[in-house]
Amino acid sequence: MDLEQAKYRFIQEWGVLGSQWGINRAMAQIQALLLLSPKSLTTDEIMEELKMSRGNANMNVRALIDWGLVFKEYKPGERKEFFYTEKDVWKITKQVAAERRKREILPVKQMLNEMVELDLGKSEEEKEFMKISKEFKGFVDKMDGALESMSRGDKTWFMKVMMKLLS
Repeated sequence: MDLEQAKYRFIQEWGVLGSQWGINRAMAQIQALLLLSPKSLTTDEIMEELKMSRGNANMNVRALIDWGLVFKEYKPGERKEFFYTEKDVWKITKQVAAERRKREILPVKQMLNEMVELDLGKSEEEKEFMKISKEFKGFVDKMDGALESMSRGDKTWFMKVMMKLLS
């Protein structure tokens, strides 16, 4: 396998992994390309390398910027925008976890907080609703706490926690 084949495979697999992390495949492939690139790239270079349309490239680069995973760079004498990504896998993981927490966990947590505050519990159906709502709230609170701890922790702490969970 030569470098081009290895790059292609890495980019394709990162796309699959990204979609499992909550980022669409094209976004993840752009990030993978930027990860592998020793220099920042223009939209045109991203389009050419990944064989995607300008609209698709622009939309997904902007989404990656919104996620805090890609950054814009201006170079003196150049009119084009250049893009690069964080290369530290731990920082990337923390950023994805923080964004997923903000986009997915916190809205559910807010809804569950509202549910457990309801004045229900008179009928059997209301009691069951309240029981399930409280159980899910407890679970989501623990998950939120873990993600928050992860985003504040360092790599060594996280690896220790993971090793404990796996043993």
